[in-house]
Amino acid sequence: MPNKSAAPPEAALQTEPETCTGATAVMRCLLAEGATLIFGYPGGAIMPVYDALYDYQHQIKHILVRHEQGAIHAAEGYARATGKPGIVLATSGPGATNLVTGLADALMDSVPLVCIVGQVHSSLLGTDAFQEANVMSITRSVTKWNYQITCPDEIPGIMAKAFHIAREGKPGPVLIEITKDAQAGNLSGDFLYPGGKYNPVYPVSALAQDQLHAAAQLLQHAKQPLILAGNGVGLSGACTELLALAELLDVPVACTLHGLSSFPSDHRLYAGMLGMHGNYAPNMLTNQADLILAIGMRFDDRVTGNLSRYALKAKIIHIEIDPSEINKIVPATIALQGDARYILQALLPLLHQAKHTDWIASFHAYNETEYTTVRQKMLHNPSAQISMAEVIHRLSHLTDGKALMVADVGQHQMITALYYSFRTPGSYLTSGGLGTMGYALPAAMGAKLGRQDRDVIAVIGDGCFQMTLQELATIAQYDIPVRVIVLDNNYLGMVRQWQSLFFDNRYSSVSMVNPDFSAVAGAFGIASFRVTEREKLIPALEAMLTARGPFLLHIQVAREHDVFPMIPPGAAVDEIRLH
Repeated sequence: MPNKSAAPPEAALQTEPETCTGATAVMRCLLAEGATLIFGYPGGAIMPVYDALYDYQHQIKHILVRHEQGAIHAAEGYARATGKPGIVLATSGPGATNLVTGLADALMDSVPLVCIVGQVHSSLLGTDAFQEANVMSITRSVTKWNYQITCPDEIPGIMAKAFHIAREGKPGPVLIEITKDAQAGNLSGDFLYPGGKYNPVYPVSALAQDQLHAAAQLLQHAKQPLILAGNGVGLSGACTELLALAELLDVPVACTLHGLSSFPSDHRLYAGMLGMHGNYAPNMLTNQADLILAIGMRFDDRVTGNLSRYALKAKIIHIEIDPSEINKIVPATIALQGDARYILQALLPLLHQAKHTDWIASFHAYNETEYTTVRQKMLHNPSAQISMAEVIHRLSHLTDGKALMVADVGQHQMITALYYSFRTPGSYLTSGGLGTMGYALPAAMGAKLGRQDRDVIAVIGDGCFQMTLQELATIAQYDIPVRVIVLDNNYLGMVRQWQSLFFDNRYSSVSMVNPDFSAVAGAFGIASFRVTEREKLIPALEAMLTARGPFLLHIQVAREHDVFPMIPPGAAVDEIRLH
């Protein structure tokens, strides 16, 4: 670029507007959004953007993953750990289609992502050119919004809109496809980024005041109220307001899988986790509640069980930012549509102190039953092999419940949810809605890059680990100090459990012959240790937690432990089993 300051004033007045390619515009848009980190994998159709990135590499760090699925799960982990949109770069064709699973995962779990993918030259669209795929059609159902850019001038406006849509309301993934000629061509005028016009606002004044007052009256006069805290509590930053409301009204709080850590697990009002593998008390007593305050949750099938027998005695107050979720599954007596934090802030002044001593005592009684029937056997059985529950319980104690836990999908996911005592908001990341195996390793990597102030621990089963273990190379290359625990039972454990309980022990295609995962980690240059004996468990966990760099712990656990409590498929929530 010429040094304009050296030109005489007359020449400066005649200087043409500075040229800006579409690829450079992409970089400037990212800077305008405050982006500092991208996860991606280069290829032919996105090459101009990667070339532009070369000039911005000191401002925006790029993490070269080993597979595009690793990139999008890492971006999910970053987004959920920081609250900022995760950003992904990929090429056309297989590069873009490899993002589809992560896009569906992010849409189900309300994770803000902006994915930028390349596409062939616009003159080749529809010709089955090399690495061309109809990404707009493929991704339409798994994105909050997608758009194809064929002209460089569209880039600033579309990028600003993409970030706005990803963040506003219920967050979600957005995909922008840019043809190669739009990346290489020049904008017709100066680069102007319109991002400032997109400022999401959730005014309390927009709430229906009569509905707020009616909700307050129901809450105030309920005899057996129950609060259900979902993903929206954390997304809206409403943990403080939730705690204040629960303590003011003396109401037990149960969390969905994604609601975990939004309410302290060691609080006297914490009722446990809801759902198929949730705790005994909240599931048994859902059908005894006379009022349910559901905050930022969507009553999915894993929470409700048999819908025809769900919460039949309860009036429902549903706080939800997405209007399409209200009355979709469970009819609401009162619906408060909007951001959970703002609604709770408006609701709190309308309430006064209440007590529900006997109702809370009933939760404690059911919790005691679960402890003596299930938990005590899982945690205190010296004659048995190491259990997953034992590992997570010890880990919770050693970290004081303050680590950022990233769980993959399966038995270990439920065990982490049940046996880790979360004391800090935003501390449990997992694939909930889609149940994506292979999520945890890259997601933990992204979470750690976003929150280097926190201890990030990935808990992964042997089956899940082998889906994305190539990202160990990424972790090693960038020296990302994430801790990885592989709980190895040589089975696809949750599938085996279902085959045991509901398919007459016909174990079909679930047994696994696994390598020494600690040796695999060592091949990538990552410190590791293998545990097969109980007396080595705590020293190994302590070594992992004090390691300076990345560390992998391969723990051999009992082959056929089942996860209980469990609601059988088709059963009501109060038909939950303890064995």
